[in-house]
Amino acid sequence: MNRIMKKLSCFKTKVKSLRLLESRSSLSSSSFTPRKYDVFLSFRGPDTRKNFVSFLYKELVAIEIRTFKDDKELERGRPFPQELLQAIKGSEIAVVVVSKTYSASYWCLEELVKILKREKKGLIKVLPIFYEVDPSHVRWQREEVAKQFKKHEKRQSREKVKSWRDALNYLAEISGECSKNWEDDSKLVDGITERVSKMLFSVTPGNGNNLIGIDEHMNELYPRLDLNSNQGVRVIGIWGRGSMGRSALARHVYESISYNFEAHCFLEDVRKISQHCRRSHLQEELLSKMQGEGLSTKGSHRCLKAIKARLRNKKVLLVANDVDKIEQLESLGEEFSWFGHGSRVVITTQDRQLLSSWGVKSVYEVELLKCYEVRKLFRSEAFKQREVDPVDLEQCTYHPHMNFLDINLFLKCT
Repeated sequence: MNRIMKKLSCFKTKVKSLRLLESRSSLSSSSFTPRKYDVFLSFRGPDTRKNFVSFLYKELVAIEIRTFKDDKELERGRPFPQELLQAIKGSEIAVVVVSKTYSASYWCLEELVKILKREKKGLIKVLPIFYEVDPSHVRWQREEVAKQFKKHEKRQSREKVKSWRDALNYLAEISGECSKNWEDDSKLVDGITERVSKMLFSVTPGNGNNLIGIDEHMNELYPRLDLNSNQGVRVIGIWGRGSMGRSALARHVYESISYNFEAHCFLEDVRKISQHCRRSHLQEELLSKMQGEGLSTKGSHRCLKAIKARLRNKKVLLVANDVDKIEQLESLGEEFSWFGHGSRVVITTQDRQLLSSWGVKSVYEVELLKCYEVRKLFRSEAFKQREVDPVDLEQCTYHPHMNFLDINLFLKCT
C-alpha cells in the first residue's frame, strides 16, 4: 500500500495543473451555467424597489456579494427576457421578496416559476422574504392574494394560473423571513444579509462543492431525496468503499439542501462518536449539534431536553456520516420519532448490508472508477496542460478501492 501511495504522490506532483478541473467540474452536465451572480433579487418594483429592496441591494453589494437587481418595468405580453433568464441561471441564490402586489404581477409569477423549476433540480437556492404580507395568505391564496388571482383567471389559461398557484404554495413552504417578525426594516436587512452570507460561504474550500463529477452524483441523489414531498420521514443511504469521497459527498449534500429545513445537523464521524461507552452519547451529540432558528450554538450549557421539545414535529435534516454498526442506527432511530413530516435522514456507510438490515430501501452507490477510466481522465486533462510524460502516466498504479471523489481529493491534498 505504501508503494502505491508513493507512486500516486509522485504522479500528483506532475499533474498539479489538474486542479484547474475544479472550476470546470460540471461541464459534463447539460444544466451547468457559470455563476455570474451570488444573488438574484426577485421583487415587485412599485412595492419595494425604492425602499426595502434598495436598502437590501446596497447592503449585499457593500459586503461584496454579487447581486442582480433588474430595474426595468416589463410589459405584459412580451416574451420572458433572456437576460433575466440568464441571470437566474447564473445565480447561486434567489431572494424572492413577496410584497402586497407581488402575486398581482404576471412577470413576478413567471419569474418565480422559472426560479423554482431550477430550485427543484438543485440548481439554485431560494430564500423567500414575506414583506408586509402574511405567508399563509400567499400559500393558500387568501384575502388580497385571492382577489388578485380572480383577475388572473379572467386573463390567463387555467394551466398558467395553476402553475402560479403551485409556485406560491411551494415557495411558502420554504424556510424564509417575515417582516412582521422583525422590529424594523434595517434589522430585517441585516438578518437577510447574514443569512445569505451563511448560505453562500458555509461550504468550505476542499469539500464536495469543487469535486470533479459532483453534479452527476447530485443529479442521482435529488430524486431519492425528493425534497418536494412532505410525507413522513425519508431515509436515504449513501454506500461506497472510499471513505474520503463518501464523506465529501455527504458534506456537499448537507450544505446544498440544509437551508430547506427548519433544523439540521451534520454528524461528521458517527464511528468515532460511538466509541463513547454510553449509548445515549450519540443522541446527545445529535441534539447538541442541531442548528436552526432559535438554537444557540455557543457554549455547552444548552438544555438538550428543551431543544428536543422545541424541535418536535419540525422539518429536520440529519446527515450521519460513517455509520458502521446497527446499534448506531438504532440509537439515532429513537430520535427520528420526533422528526416532523418532510424530514430527511442521510446515512453514509461502507457496509451495504447494514443499510439493508435496517430497512433502508433508497441507497445510492458512490461508484468506483475502473483503472483505465482514471488513466483516461488523467491522460486527457494532463495532456491538455502538456505537463505529463506519457511514460510516467503508464507507470502509475491506482488503488482499486479509490472512487471518483477520492481521486479528486487526493489530488487536492497538499
